[in-house]
Amino acid sequence: MSSNEMVNPHEQQQSALLARIINSTKALNDSVHDMNLFLHKINSDNKNVEIVAQMWENYSQNAEYNLEATGQKRKPL
Repeated sequence: MSSNEMVNPHEQQQSALLARIINSTKALNDSVHDMNLFLHKINSDNKNVEIVAQMWENYSQNAEYNLEATGQKRKPL
C-alpha cells in the first residue's frame, strides 16, 4: 500500500449498510409491484359496478327530465 492511498476505516461498515439498502430497495420494489397488480385486478373487477352506476345515473337523469317535460313530476313524500 503506497502512502498516497487513503484507507477508509469505515469501508466495511459502509459496504454492509449499502448492501442492506440495496436489499431493502429490492424488497420495496417487489412489494410495490405486487400492490400494483392487486390494484389493477381490483380496478378490473370494479369495472362492471362502475358501468352499472353510470347506467343508473343516466336513467335517473332521463327519468327526471321526462317527468318534468310531461308535467308528471311529483313532490317527494
